[in-house]
Amino acid sequence: MSYFLLVTKLPVGELQDENINATAKQKAAFCLFLRMQWTFTLDQLPKTAKQFWEHFTDKQVFTLDGPMGAGKTTLVKALCAAMGVQDTTASPTFSIINEYTYQDKQGEPHSIYHLDLYRLRDEDDAISAGVEDTLYQDAICFVEWPGVVAHMLPPNTVHLQLEVLPDQKRILREIIASSK
Repeated sequence: MSYFLLVTKLPVGELQDENINATAKQKAAFCLFLRMQWTFTLDQLPKTAKQFWEHFTDKQVFTLDGPMGAGKTTLVKALCAAMGVQDTTASPTFSIINEYTYQDKQGEPHSIYHLDLYRLRDEDDAISAGVEDTLYQDAICFVEWPGVVAHMLPPNTVHLQLEVLPDQKRILREIIASSK
């Protein structure tokens, strides 16, 4: 497992990843900065989840981009476990939004929301499903397939990309978009 700070600038127009939701014009106007990166296997995921929370101590909304089957839901399960969630965690593919509860160090209950927006067609579907309300609660939110709600996301949202590597490894990257 590796964990490091990576600061690099990539012209978005040169990226071939179909999971980056941007038009050609948008890609020409923005660059992506990779800030944090973790490489891990399934066995290393609990330690990676702990490091994740050590790094993102004050963040609440996270998007998760990655291909189908990359392990986005498995990652969220590990992140919930690292926060002390006792509930059974499952994919919200059909429910759209799942809520889990954990207790902070003072014993106060808090929520973690896991959203899977794969089946939503547009922002109207998202609003009807309660996505906008969920994003602006004082709670942690993980949003899979966030493209449909890109304009609804809070300004301090952390954008993550999960990539599948050979040998059952994954790379989790924090991506920051910036105008040129």
